[in-house]
Amino acid sequence: MEYIVFDLEWNQSGSKAGEREELPCEIVEIGAVKLDASFQARDEFSVLVRPVVYRELNRRTQELIGLTEEELREGRPFREAAERFLDWCGADSMFCTWGDMDLTEFQRNMQFFGVKPRRQGVLKYYDVQKLFAISQREPKEQRSLEYAAQVMELSEAGPFHRALSDARYTAEIFRRLDKSCLSNYSTDYYRCPGSREEEIRAVFSTYSKYISMGFSTTERVMADKEVASTRCCVCGKPAKRRIRWFSWRSGSYYCLAWCREHGWLRGKIRIKKAGNGKLFAVKTIKRVSEEEADAVRKRQEQMRQQRRQRRQRRKRTKREAGRRDRQRQIAADTMAQNR
Repeated sequence: MEYIVFDLEWNQSGSKAGEREELPCEIVEIGAVKLDASFQARDEFSVLVRPVVYRELNRRTQELIGLTEEELREGRPFREAAERFLDWCGADSMFCTWGDMDLTEFQRNMQFFGVKPRRQGVLKYYDVQKLFAISQREPKEQRSLEYAAQVMELSEAGPFHRALSDARYTAEIFRRLDKSCLSNYSTDYYRCPGSREEEIRAVFSTYSKYISMGFSTTERVMADKEVASTRCCVCGKPAKRRIRWFSWRSGSYYCLAWCREHGWLRGKIRIKKAGNGKLFAVKTIKRVSEEEADAVRKRQEQMRQQRRQRRQRRKRTKREAGRRDRQRQIAADTMAQNR
């Protein structure tokens, strides 16, 4: 097993009107460090990419990466750069990034420029930013790479916000982390499972995760028996739902279940859209306290109240529209009689 610690720099449109929906971020630099199974650095990769969609550098991007449009014009076409990078990575390697965006944007650029993926299905990787937060006992914090480098007192490896030097910093942080963190791998959702056999089921220390195959509509996702099922994240046995799945805000669903052995379980489903347009579910089941279970009950009641209020508003609006129609009709009848 080798680890490919990589970083990307990209450019964006200077305005919303000029943005291409299928390519909001165009990669202009790829940098990577290859670590062996012993976490020792063995090789490095670096390439500039010539932009063809957003040829003019966004002011903010230029300030961050310190590159000029003239330098980028000397870069390689993305297709060539990506093929070289993938050849260099090899088949038996695990990607590592700082944060959860680079792997998704790399695949988005691959799809846009017609680069065939070397691996099928959902990709597992290490989000070093998340692992650093876990090691600092701040699991919900999203610290910057510069912050982590200062905390770990890393020696200078080049300017921040350049792909290769950021990859070097990330690799050194990854090397120094307690290897017990490696059980907390992440999953990239750009490509959803293509079949039941490819679906992801994983159990972590405090929760379980399930990633479904793709469906055409949200209704089909939520009607699927496997998506709607609730199994205890500790023992794996079916848990009886006490509160059925209910929607909460856009694309999220919650439920509350009970395991005889391990108590309350909170289920959460997020509906995601894959790069091929399919919709799929990311379901987590977590063991919770009585107080956390009560929070789910309150959330459901709040949702019900909001629905009642919306129904009442619609009824009032309908009544008012009917009253206005009747008034207009009376007025029209009166005018006709006066003639």
